Amino acid sequence: MKTTQLGNTDLQVSRLCLGCMTFGEPDRGRHAWTLPEASSRPLIQQALEAGINFFDTANSYSDGSSEEIVGRALKAFARREEIVVATKVYFPLSNLSQGLSRKNIMQSIDDSLRRLDMEYVDLLQIHRWDYETPLEETLEALSDVVKAGKARYIGASSMHAWQFAKAVYTQRQHGWAPFVSMQDQYNLIQREEEREMHPLCQAENIAVLPWSPLARGRLTRPWGEATARTASDEYGKTLYHATEENDAAIAQRVEAIAARRGVSRAQVALAWLLHKPAVTAPIIGASRAEQLADLVKAVEVELSTEEIAELETVYQPHPVVGFE
Repeated sequence: MKTTQLGNTDLQVSRLCLGCMTFGEPDRGRHAWTLPEASSRPLIQQALEAGINFFDTANSYSDGSSEEIVGRALKAFARREEIVVATKVYFPLSNLSQGLSRKNIMQSIDDSLRRLDMEYVDLLQIHRWDYETPLEETLEALSDVVKAGKARYIGASSMHAWQFAKAVYTQRQHGWAPFVSMQDQYNLIQREEEREMHPLCQAENIAVLPWSPLARGRLTRPWGEATARTASDEYGKTLYHATEENDAAIAQRVEAIAARRGVSRAQVALAWLLHKPAVTAPIIGASRAEQLADLVKAVEVELSTEEIAELETVYQPHPVVGFE
């Protein structure tokens, strides 16, 4: 597994980050398709053995049970200093309201550390932009979390570039802990972040951690083929339903290159992301051992300039979505 530096930090992270939304008790939270602890632990162990040291979860995943499962597994299979753990705050839980108020941030980090059974997280991210709480209140509270040693760094996710620029400027103006990462939706069929967000991140040396790098599986199988998750994934339908004709054409090119190369479609789609200079580590998800093993191989796939052009030239501008 290849590694890289996470933006303006001293953290060395694997080129793939394991997203932990898949891990969680199915009877907790909003996702019945998640894996309970007995099924999750072998996948986390497999990721570690493959060289993945970067794990991304959130307080809201399966109402906190993702953090519990991930924390216990990492404690069993790895030394704390060898792994990079990220979590998030914004969405509500059974014992926490939605938003980025000082109260919510302070309660959230304490609850996350208790569930993870850790003294600190490496990266605390705001899961969405809060239109209700004053920005200064949020940013000062995040900085205080860093000062208290509960998070080494802070990051952001899914917002407009002008919002992120405003936040970065405000942090600098007040001397508060800066954002070191941006977790945004970015894949072959949703490339709008290339217009403003990624140039901003490159100018500020802020790490880009794409979520949904495989478009919720749409780039990994024949177009239109359903799975148990796609059938129940109402949020995923809102991300891509308006652009299916163009998206299908892109997926066909992924399929063609994968067939010529003798590799999987997922490897081609991930390899394209890994060729992008703005991208630090795509956040992958896996629910089966063979699926995870396949994704890990993407770091070895080198696409030619001609193949990258073949994947990109059919793309048409898309609506900007994923901020909800």
